Amino acid sequence: METTRTLGRSGIEVSAVGFGCWAIGGEWQGPDGQPLGWGKVDDEESVRAVRRALDLGVTFFDTADVYGTGHSERVLGRALGRRRDEVVVATKWGNVFDPDTRTLTGSDDSPEHLRRALTASLRRLGTDRVDLYQLHIADADPERAARLRDTCEDLVAEGLIRAYAWSTDDPERAAVFAEGPHCTAVQHALNVLDDAPAMLRLCEEADLASVNRSPLAMGLLTGKHAGRAPLQEGDIRARPPVWLRGFGAGTGADPEWLARVEALREVLTADGRTLAQGALAWLWARSPRTVPIPGFRSVAQAEENAGALEKGPLDAARMAEVGRVLAGG
Repeated sequence: METTRTLGRSGIEVSAVGFGCWAIGGEWQGPDGQPLGWGKVDDEESVRAVRRALDLGVTFFDTADVYGTGHSERVLGRALGRRRDEVVVATKWGNVFDPDTRTLTGSDDSPEHLRRALTASLRRLGTDRVDLYQLHIADADPERAARLRDTCEDLVAEGLIRAYAWSTDDPERAAVFAEGPHCTAVQHALNVLDDAPAMLRLCEEADLASVNRSPLAMGLLTGKHAGRAPLQEGDIRARPPVWLRGFGAGTGADPEWLARVEALREVLTADGRTLAQGALAWLWARSPRTVPIPGFRSVAQAEENAGALEKGPLDAARMAEVGRVLAGG
């Protein structure tokens, strides 16, 4: 298979699988104490995992300033070190946080904050430019977002960013950013359990990359939650916010979602793939524009996710079988 894809109309080439760096930010919380991270993390293991991913051909890393309230960016910057120029770095702005208490405190959709946030991200990442800069307020007002899009165009002209995107599940909002010449992607939820046909249509029409967050359904598509083991305190899935589907408060994975995963297991693991690799293969077959960004916290997870590249996308027969299983047939 082609192991690389192009980010929309930018001409920027990335590995067909990117790595999402939310989990390596460690623990952080909302103003009400709601966990927003994935629990405790070992920074040295995170660094080893990023470097292993690089060695296996992964060249796209997606983070955000708010992940671990700056911690994810610092860890990623340290892990990349002198190899920064080998990769495409994506980060996000729009959230306001207190790094001392590791707490999200609000959001700011002003152009002034955009510039402040970018300066801070560049410092934490140890770089002079961000390759893909993404608005991280999913439901931002479209008129105010248009001003941010114009500011992003200025930042491209200044050489501080190469391209930009909106992280949102609303195609109408994504279309506002798509009007800018250097908008090249939309980051949105997409996995075999949760399709997004309207967003993929927009990506096709506007020549955007579809950067897929939750490609493994927050871990359900790894198969590791089948026993419904309790999740550690500090893991967002232990006390899921309203938007997080597939998990119940204090109960672990939702049995209905797990049943769908089990129904898909055989077709996704054919050809010697792991369940996670099969889920990534479905995304590549779903559209030539998709770039899934599974999370990771260990070298073993990095190896498994990067290993999906060797197997390539599902073929048409397997895609049809997945469709039949999901339709209950």
